Amino acid sequence: MTNDQHDTQQHTYTNRLIHETSPYLLQHAHNPVEWYPWGPDAFAKAQAEDKPIMLSVGYSACHWCHVMAHESFENEQTAKLLNDYFVCIKVDREERPDVDALYMDAVQALTGSGGWPMTVFLLPDGAPFFGGTYFPPQDRYGMPGFPKLLMNIVDLYRTQRKEVEEQAQAFREFYRRQGQTHLKPQIALAPDEDSAALAETLAQAANRELANADMTNGGFGPAPKFPHAMGLEFLLRMEQRRQATGVAHAPAEGIRESLLPSIMLTLDKMLEGGIYDQIGGGFHRYSTDAIWLVPHFEKMLYDNALLARVYLHAWQFTSEARYRRICEETLDYVLREMTDPSGAFYSTQDADSEGEEGKFYVWILDELRAALSDDAAAIVAQVWGVSERGNFEGKNILHIARTPAQVATASGISQVEVEAIIARARAKLYDMRAQRVWPGRDEKVLTAWNGLMLRAFAEAAFTLDRDDYHRAAIANADFLISHMLIDGRLRRTWRPNTDATDNPARIDAYLEDEAALANALISVYEMSGEARYLATARQLADDLLARFWDEETGSFFDTAADHEQLIGRPRELTDNATPAGASLAAETLLRLTAFTGEGNYREYAARTLVALAPSMAKAPSAFGHFLCALDDLVDPFYEVAIVGAPEDDATLALRHTISQRFLPRVVYAQADPAAPDATQTQQTVPLLADRPLVDGQPAAYVCQGFVCQRPVTTAEELLKLLAD
Repeated sequence: MTNDQHDTQQHTYTNRLIHETSPYLLQHAHNPVEWYPWGPDAFAKAQAEDKPIMLSVGYSACHWCHVMAHESFENEQTAKLLNDYFVCIKVDREERPDVDALYMDAVQALTGSGGWPMTVFLLPDGAPFFGGTYFPPQDRYGMPGFPKLLMNIVDLYRTQRKEVEEQAQAFREFYRRQGQTHLKPQIALAPDEDSAALAETLAQAANRELANADMTNGGFGPAPKFPHAMGLEFLLRMEQRRQATGVAHAPAEGIRESLLPSIMLTLDKMLEGGIYDQIGGGFHRYSTDAIWLVPHFEKMLYDNALLARVYLHAWQFTSEARYRRICEETLDYVLREMTDPSGAFYSTQDADSEGEEGKFYVWILDELRAALSDDAAAIVAQVWGVSERGNFEGKNILHIARTPAQVATASGISQVEVEAIIARARAKLYDMRAQRVWPGRDEKVLTAWNGLMLRAFAEAAFTLDRDDYHRAAIANADFLISHMLIDGRLRRTWRPNTDATDNPARIDAYLEDEAALANALISVYEMSGEARYLATARQLADDLLARFWDEETGSFFDTAADHEQLIGRPRELTDNATPAGASLAAETLLRLTAFTGEGNYREYAARTLVALAPSMAKAPSAFGHFLCALDDLVDPFYEVAIVGAPEDDATLALRHTISQRFLPRVVYAQADPAAPDATQTQQTVPLLADRPLVDGQPAAYVCQGFVCQRPVTTAEELLKLLAD
């Protein structure tokens, strides 16, 4: 008996979602709603029966998706209305970002806002005519009850068909115009003038970000507060420019004041707040308040990937040990709780457990007293702000209420003792928490999100010399190449433990998948020196140019030319919770330009970025990763090749000079001239060609802007070249 058959016998209802691999879709497989997955069968039924389509889009870790599912999709009376009058399609937005993006545009146009769960009503050809987000089961919150809404839609469809068709046609035209948008560069591609104009764009964006900074609580703008990792990365780059150290940067003109206080305040407030899991490590999705205390408790792989890199880079830039600690605790959490035995990384952990948001993560004082000695519990309660009253619905979200130094002074013991108590308590409380009912975990594997996390592990392994991170990066890279890159075509999603008889990787990759993986594999090459990863990165880059580039507009589409034809072809030109595929592609192409000397890569990146530069200056919060890529475009990369036996102390010293510093626009190649595959490596990595040892000693070769310096053999000489 298959698992599917077993499930059918154990439940009153089973619908077509039972054959899907998405955990989110499988959560709805036993609804009384006769769900269809996205595909031709649903549209054929709608056409044949002349029924409107009710499209519901969500994701596994979405709290209000679960609420609406319980209130409406598990309700037999509501399900009967849906089954009688609609064809119902359920979509996992993480699997199908193209579908999500298209219909989110419609919902935002209709309502002025968007979010999930997303509820959209379509004509049988897929054109939207009405939509919204969450709808309650009865009239409340100023919204109609879902059953009432359904009958209103039915009446509208039957009696006002002309108006419905006109609305749908307006969206068809909207999608057509959107696909034909010409992104004409507003800055000419003349080298001197362009560089100055684009540098001014960077300065304007940094100043606008700084003006929006909360200098009391950290972050940007009012509550709710999101981590804004890409914006912090950009500000770190601009602070390095502002300080004009010359390390891989030209000075930045026009930045009014130091950006570092805002950057560090935000990083500190986040690591001290409830948005950071003080027991298990890793970040929750966002803070519902202005002080980072009460989070939305879901944990997303992409947030933790982006934030791990920010904290790693902040440590490189400031040498503040707490930033390294947060980076390592975050990556350790991913290794412990979000890594499949195959090496793949899972997608999310839910906010809810036992039907309550945050229940897994909150504490009462008596639990601390039960787990720890009285003295230790008193110390821990002071540091983590635990009280009888609580700070969240009568319980406590752990946060740094007082520093170990402050508690040490108040308690008459040393700071070292307080920190030791906290470390022991963290381990005990983690074990105690592990006995609770865990939040659900979405174990599907998304190539784009894995690419983001892979890059974080590769950079951390290179910088921190952590063998476990190195192993994790290699395992993940090899998994993605072997399981997701099939017959030369990359796939979007994979889920372990499926009953699929063939490879369980599904759905052709989107631009963000190709670009995120290519970008990550460049970092894996820099970490490992294995040229095969750079070769695969280049293969993916060539593929994305061939299949996603739109020559007419000089920009990228998010779907390939041979992707399933939808009502429109999405093109995301802002960074949202994750970097846009176009910003990842531009960054990847610029890094590959430095490695290969292929100017056409840079041309594609420049056309993408220059056209968007005016928008970046005006609305930097929507372009965090684009701005980082624009920074890469403004000045040439430092191209560093280190040759020497990898275990030689001199080689390690040269490598250490690169790894320990925040050098966002440096590409790094390494090779052992005595290795059996040295000739093949040089052919794969042009940066290594004709780079011998110097007088038998390991050496570093540095080039920038078509000019190469004489090779050096000491760390001091290498640092001077990077600082000139």
